[in-house]
Amino acid sequence: MGKKIVIAVTGASGSVYADVLLKKLMQLTEQWDELSLVMTENAKEVWKIELDNDNYSHYELRHFTQQDFNAPFASGSGQYDTMIIIPCSMGTLGRIAAGISNDLISRAADVVLKERRKLICVVRDTPYNLIHIRNMETITLAGGIICPATPSFYSKPTTIEEVAATVVDRVIDLAGLKNVAYRWGK
Repeated sequence: MGKKIVIAVTGASGSVYADVLLKKLMQLTEQWDELSLVMTENAKEVWKIELDNDNYSHYELRHFTQQDFNAPFASGSGQYDTMIIIPCSMGTLGRIAAGISNDLISRAADVVLKERRKLICVVRDTPYNLIHIRNMETITLAGGIICPATPSFYSKPTTIEEVAATVVDRVIDLAGLKNVAYRWGK
């Protein structure tokens, strides 16, 4: 049985990370049974600005609005294994850390944490202030994983997508999926 994964995209800069992740997950369909997507309205706007397209709407997966609390991952009974917030804005991170479930993304993150499942927050902001660091600590202590969108350069990436893939490949590893990627020392 494959995984049930929800991808959340917030309005932080870094739409390329979400796009590369979705493309890679579409190549790994044998490893998941359900893949859902929820985006903020700001995320859609930022995606259009940064990527000059609306390809997020073309992926063959389940799409949910930010206010759709009937989504299966809004409840622990939906049994979603993994939630990846990519990119994760500091506002979203703060609401999750404070336990404020005022939209589908923060509610789903709350559910994943309370069910002791996997929450991966790909934070995309710099520099961090003390509030950001404490929110990251709170989520980490609650069982979440903070994965900053900090690319590596060992693989000598030459395009923006290849740079983004150095982060996305780590996210895929963290989610417990098998993925062909650059491996240090191999």
